[in-house]
Amino acid sequence: MTRIAIIVGSTRPGRRAATVAQWVHEVAQQHRPDDTYDVIDLRDYDLPHLDEPAPAIFGTYEKEHTRRWAATIGPYDGFVFVAPEYNHSFPGALKDAIDFLYDEWADKAAGFVTYGVQAGGVRAAEHLRLVLAEVKVATVRTQVVLSLHHDFDITDPLEPGAFTPGQHQEPALTGLIDEVSTWSGALKSLRVPA
Repeated sequence: MTRIAIIVGSTRPGRRAATVAQWVHEVAQQHRPDDTYDVIDLRDYDLPHLDEPAPAIFGTYEKEHTRRWAATIGPYDGFVFVAPEYNHSFPGALKDAIDFLYDEWADKAAGFVTYGVQAGGVRAAEHLRLVLAEVKVATVRTQVVLSLHHDFDITDPLEPGAFTPGQHQEPALTGLIDEVSTWSGALKSLRVPA
């Protein structure tokens, strides 16, 4: 059985990421019922700006919030990051959440479901790929790109609005889920002795 964490990568008030993550969770459970999918919301961890004295690669976590975060992330085989695009990148809270850990991310797979105003969050995913490569996460090619203009019904820009993904989005998501699950399974041999 493969365990995949769907990470809600925004903590901003009025965010849309939690609703999108719930959609990812529902589709994933229906599409690959033999795998386990859990939604992990960064808001529930209240991580501060990176405050560990030693770099994460040493694995000497002194702060309780870091140990709790490590205990959450460590057991998963792969990840689906749900992230908005902020200023041509991904949210700072997500960057800090990644930076807190090292071994807990390493030799696992990840995919991206992004959203944004102009390009559906593609730049957020591209920046995430660079950051995750440094912590040894293999990122899959397939990506779900949601447009705030076409996949959401927003009447007030300060409110999340309704999530209304186009019909083409679910096949893209199932493709992403298949890749993340397959790669996650293949990478287990790097983490678990035979």
